[in-house]
Amino acid sequence: MQMTLNLWLPILLSAVAIFIASSLIHMVFKWHNAEYRKLPNEDAVGAAIRAGVLAPGQYALPHCVDMKEMGSDAMKKKFVEGPVALLTVRENGLPNMGKSLSQWFVYCLIIAAITGSIARGALGATPAAGMIACVVGTMSFLAFTGGSVQMGIWMGKPWRSVAFDALDGAIYATICALVFSWLWV
Repeated sequence: MQMTLNLWLPILLSAVAIFIASSLIHMVFKWHNAEYRKLPNEDAVGAAIRAGVLAPGQYALPHCVDMKEMGSDAMKKKFVEGPVALLTVRENGLPNMGKSLSQWFVYCLIIAAITGSIARGALGATPAAGMIACVVGTMSFLAFTGGSVQMGIWMGKPWRSVAFDALDGAIYATICALVFSWLWV
């Protein structure tokens, strides 16, 4: 635990730098904006969803409880006719950006802390800067990118979107690697 506490400065600075980089990515460069398309009949789809009185959560269309049901002719027909969709329903109201940004910052801190802790344990107290960058960069890249790849495989997230998430992850990992290499104690 003491070894990780010695890394408090690179942990904190990594989280701050990643937070700033992600803000630039989303507010200045906006390369994620093209990932979300407007439904041509948004009002009708919204009305249909409201009519279903859905609680916040995740929904599948068509919904199938097991592989046996998926093998039925009726379920096969639903999948073929479509649409096939996974839907996340959030609470009504404007997004709480303060809450989301706070959660994102805490997440960045957690990734930096875990990455630093594992790197310290694996590398010891005085490793070469290149080894620090390699271990910290690799681990933080996996942490920031892995979930998006899973979403591409299992949830149908478009691979173009996964690629942009991987680009984000590479930027965040590079920041982490540079900060830890610079400030390793």
